[in-house]
Amino acid sequence: MKTLQRIALILTIIGAINWGLIGFFNFDLVAAIFGGQDAAFSRTIYSLVGLSGLFAITLLFDQTDDIHHEEMQEGSYQDVRYGTEFAEDQDLTSNDLEDK
Repeated sequence: MKTLQRIALILTIIGAINWGLIGFFNFDLVAAIFGGQDAAFSRTIYSLVGLSGLFAITLLFDQTDDIHHEEMQEGSYQDVRYGTEFAEDQDLTSNDLEDK
């Protein structure tokens, strides 16, 4: 599903850039590249961008992010503590190992 989401995102970005160009400069990049707005390939690109926009609506209601966020708040993830370069290193000499 992640691959489909990425493809939809890429196509939605292409559509957004194209609409931005139309709005700001009255220039349709897709039509310019693929032979006009009535060309078959341009219409295919427009259709794919429209479908990816519709698919992106479903991402608004995706609950997997909410589930992971709730799990993290409940503490179900391990508390990982990372040291820093400023921390003192533990001395692991042979005398210390024998004491334990």
